[in-house]
Amino acid sequence: MNVASAAGLLLVLLLAPLVPGLANRTKSALTGRRGAPLGQPYADLARLWRKGLVVSRTTTAVFRATPVLLLATTLLAACLLPLDGQAAPIHFTGDLLAFAGLLAMGRWWLVLGALDTGSSFEGMGASREVTLASFAEPALLLCLTVLALATGDFRLQAMLGGSLGSVWHGVAPSLVLAAAGLFIVALAEGARVPVDDPATHLELTMIHEVMVLDHSGPDLALIEYAHALKMAVFGALVVRVLVAGALLPPAASLAVLVAGLALYAIAIGVVESVTARFRMARVPQLLLTACAVAGFGLILLMR
Repeated sequence: MNVASAAGLLLVLLLAPLVPGLANRTKSALTGRRGAPLGQPYADLARLWRKGLVVSRTTTAVFRATPVLLLATTLLAACLLPLDGQAAPIHFTGDLLAFAGLLAMGRWWLVLGALDTGSSFEGMGASREVTLASFAEPALLLCLTVLALATGDFRLQAMLGGSLGSVWHGVAPSLVLAAAGLFIVALAEGARVPVDDPATHLELTMIHEVMVLDHSGPDLALIEYAHALKMAVFGALVVRVLVAGALLPPAASLAVLVAGLALYAIAIGVVESVTARFRMARVPQLLLTACAVAGFGLILLMR
């Protein structure tokens, strides 16, 4: 791991809570509300970390392991990305499948932890989560396939780094379509409107929030941080697809990453302020749209 890649990873880890914070702040500004301070997610994480832990007697060790394993899988997925636009902390041939697999494994643990409580509400949320995942994961893999075919490489380090920089201008339309598909997937993975509403208190409409109802204290802090980190990881993925960091000096590439994450969070806030939450039956249609967008990118590559 070189200095630039370590700095990129550290930046994403430190700025991750700012992504939902800036998205919420943008939504508040556009809907005429004052809203919470930009750093509210940091304060919430600190407050949860200081609180006591309450664990149901019906749960097993699976429930307690869920927060740690969710954060570990998300962190490993972040380590596979060349966040500085040059090199990834961990890289090997075919690591794009490992990236998707780690995110899926984190979701699997979260669902398993929800089912472990024996709660009907959490079971309902878990059922909805895996249903939407069956549409989100193919869309993610299709977007990554566009990157692999465009660069002729199956390493994320090359797909988002040096190889991407050398072919970006020739395949820009396909890459823009892939980035658009990734943004739609990010809304689903981040449990944001129009897929989910992180501010809702109605259990019958929850997806992500209902699965963590029984978690509290430091465990809930780990889950919320992992959730923010996943949003930041998808934001970094979109930024690296749209901006060839390999063509920039390391410092400029990191600055672009920070600015890109800010624009990504603002874009999420704009979408949430102009769009209502979809009915559950329409969410798969949105994710199929992500597949179609990435599919058009593939067609442009193969024409």
